[in-house]
Amino acid sequence: MLFMNATRQGLTPALVILMSVATGLCVASNYYVQPLLNTIAQQFDLSVSLAGFIVTTAQLGYACGLLLLVPLGDRFERRSLIVTMILLAAAGMVIIALSHSFLFLLLGTVMTGLFSVAAQILVPLAATLAEPERRGKIVGTVMSGLLLGILLARTVAGGLAQLGGWRTVYWTASLLMVVMALALWRSLPRVKQSVPMSYPQLLASIFRLYAGNRVLRTRAWTGCLSFANFSLLWTSMAFLLAGAPYHFSEGEIGLLGLVGAAGALAARQAGALADKGKAKLTTQLGLLLMLLSWAAIAWGAEQLAPLIVGILLLDLAVQAVHITNQSVIYAQMPEARNRLNAGYMTSYFMGGAAGSLLSATAYHLWGWYGVCGAGALLTVVNLLIWAAGSRFEPEKIN
Repeated sequence: MLFMNATRQGLTPALVILMSVATGLCVASNYYVQPLLNTIAQQFDLSVSLAGFIVTTAQLGYACGLLLLVPLGDRFERRSLIVTMILLAAAGMVIIALSHSFLFLLLGTVMTGLFSVAAQILVPLAATLAEPERRGKIVGTVMSGLLLGILLARTVAGGLAQLGGWRTVYWTASLLMVVMALALWRSLPRVKQSVPMSYPQLLASIFRLYAGNRVLRTRAWTGCLSFANFSLLWTSMAFLLAGAPYHFSEGEIGLLGLVGAAGALAARQAGALADKGKAKLTTQLGLLLMLLSWAAIAWGAEQLAPLIVGILLLDLAVQAVHITNQSVIYAQMPEARNRLNAGYMTSYFMGGAAGSLLSATAYHLWGWYGVCGAGALLTVVNLLIWAAGSRFEPEKIN
């Protein structure tokens, strides 16, 4: 049973935009650190691998939140849950801003990652409020906000760090999260889905859904390896651009996020294509484009232009595959969208955490070409998994 103070007609364009901005702001909390890694590594006297572990910690915290907190959206009133989690994520960023030891920094990072999964309760909420024939498009819009948050976080963080130091980034971001929490409290409808399950039963049902739904498993693996590609690129980017031949500042490194943002925006129509029954085609083309992008990114070790092209192609491909994945899985079981999302997104961000760890290690051992080789290999594995699982997927998702 579902109750709402505002029904589907209450999902106005303004509310969709607000939800998109909120998802972007939440998930950006985990990515402000990436253009700052070189500076933080110097301040805390960290190696490249240990500095890269900050990103891995954020994504592992996010993965834990996806598994442990997102399923609560199928049991509790979602507006209150979302607002509370955003405020707790803001508190985590205050801890980061105050940190004077590496362990304290990791504590704030874990807390921020854990509660910023409020974004992943907002996405299925948008799918619930949307009309079925527009669900893919609405999900695509909200998910574009999420990926823009990931990418523009680098640009904003780089600029703010140049103006006031890296701690300024987290003071500003925590304030914005509090403001967003207030805006969502005023604007979101009250939505509660009554699922007769205890908390342990909710968690257990995620594994049952995963085990019993081949489409979910295939899409989860596709998303996992796609986001691993994304993290491979962006975790080591600061180290590449800070060194020869580029010698970029934090602000200049952050500007590369604008290139990725353009790719994210270009992928917005993937949800609409999924609505039209082209989910398989969109996924296949996205994965092939992802593989192609690594050639340009490898060339970018010495020249900026091919690096920009590669970033654009990779972020376009990752976002197109991701939007399509979510459009497909949300159509599977409408009454379990938060748990389906929890299963999918846990795999997705575990892939991101693994990609970050692999990226820092590959860069430390083999440099930029090692990172690119790892990305290409993961994409080939992704294509093989997709080829094996896609034949079991229906053509029409609605």
